Amino acid sequence: MTYLGIDIGTSEVKAILTDDAQTILASSGVALRVASPHPGWSEQNPEDWWHATLDVIAAIRAAQPVAFSGLRGIALSGQMHGATLLDKQQHVLRAAILWNDTRSFAECVELEALVPESRAITGNQAMPGFTAPKLLWLQKYEPALFRATATVLLPKDYVALRLTGECVSDMSDASGTLWLDVAKRDWSDRMLAATGLSREHMPRLVEGSAAAAQVRSSLCQEWGIHHPVILAGGAGDNAAAAVGLGVVEPGAGLLSLGTSGVLFAGSDGYAPNPGQGVHAFCHCLPERWHQMSVILSAASSLSWVAQLTQSNDIGELAGLAEKVDARKAPLFLPYLSGERTPHNDATARGVFFGLSTEHGRADLAYAAMEGVAFAMADGNEALRSAGTHLTQASFVGGGSRSRFWAQLCASASGLDVLRHDHGVAGGTMGAARLAQMGVTGRAPAEVCTRPAVQETIAPQASNVLADRLGRYRRLYPLLREEFAGATAAAR
Repeated sequence: MTYLGIDIGTSEVKAILTDDAQTILASSGVALRVASPHPGWSEQNPEDWWHATLDVIAAIRAAQPVAFSGLRGIALSGQMHGATLLDKQQHVLRAAILWNDTRSFAECVELEALVPESRAITGNQAMPGFTAPKLLWLQKYEPALFRATATVLLPKDYVALRLTGECVSDMSDASGTLWLDVAKRDWSDRMLAATGLSREHMPRLVEGSAAAAQVRSSLCQEWGIHHPVILAGGAGDNAAAAVGLGVVEPGAGLLSLGTSGVLFAGSDGYAPNPGQGVHAFCHCLPERWHQMSVILSAASSLSWVAQLTQSNDIGELAGLAEKVDARKAPLFLPYLSGERTPHNDATARGVFFGLSTEHGRADLAYAAMEGVAFAMADGNEALRSAGTHLTQASFVGGGSRSRFWAQLCASASGLDVLRHDHGVAGGTMGAARLAQMGVTGRAPAEVCTRPAVQETIAPQASNVLADRLGRYRRLYPLLREEFAGATAAAR
């Protein structure tokens, strides 16, 4: 039997085909674009996710036709929080509002005023990236579309609907909506009512490793498959990456540098601490939870510098950054899309501090990589304040290709950073593992093993880095009011 793991990312839809031994037989990816029609807005067309999914499946089928014909299960992972609005005929009403969209920051305050116990219910502060505040924004500014909305789906769940004809979501992805009672692993009628919705607007909930639906027979026939194919519940992208790297037990961690940056800690209980922007979510496996610190611009910060400096090869740019004298480099606040942990400030913006005419693209690249590492160090401090003490974390995401970035993150955060042979495939591997569990019923302990560690990168003591981290941390409090004032002036 074979299994398909598909990740509906922000910048790319990726997929892998695995067998029962979890060998990767084929992989494929299709790039996506993000639209920003106004400052602070971030949107995608859900049809683009679907067409990209069909394209990656076609490429994998072409690469491994015999193995693909044995496909028994599919699972999806995906970017979290995006509001995908459907009418009664399940037609898309507008572009999906994504996780890094900051337009609904005022509605976050309103939501917590409407439901004073919201943090206790959801385990999280209301942040504009989450789904519920987006619906309050729609009520105000696009009321006709809000009234026409019959179903709200997350990005991967829209693709699941196209695959199966059913509206279904998993606990980990649903945790990022602010509509889930995270301790009870069920929709909260109180939170739904506060945004003018009910359970009728929501997908059915299942565990990520459970069989959720069957793929449409018409698609199976088109793919040359003559037996049922199960769709498992799937997962939000970070929970899927954790499953792919075997981060499923309490105390296990991962550090992800994708478009966003995440420090993820597994837990066997519900342990919320929303005060410093720490997320408490359900894991995609039964009776397990996790905590996360999240920054909104991680590897995307380096991509932005590459675009700014017209550098076509990001790997080459990262290599140039390694040669920079850190004592002479500018500091960088990586708040290009606002920030979550620990500041929860949608008005925060990116800052280069200490620029001079001597600085070039290598200095900017170093500053961006270092600033992201400092932000991850802030995230680790927030987790510690929540009682979670990690000692090591598996490195995943596009940024994990850089050993230098791993060393910066290790030294700034004090964590041992583990690099794996297939670390960049964490999310898709996690989805493939969920598909395998959904089909076979095998236990997580059997399927979710840790991949081989390629290298363990330990923190290196550095007075220069420690001094720069202190200056980095002093900048945001000095600029907080200026960020808010600039945003107000731009409206």
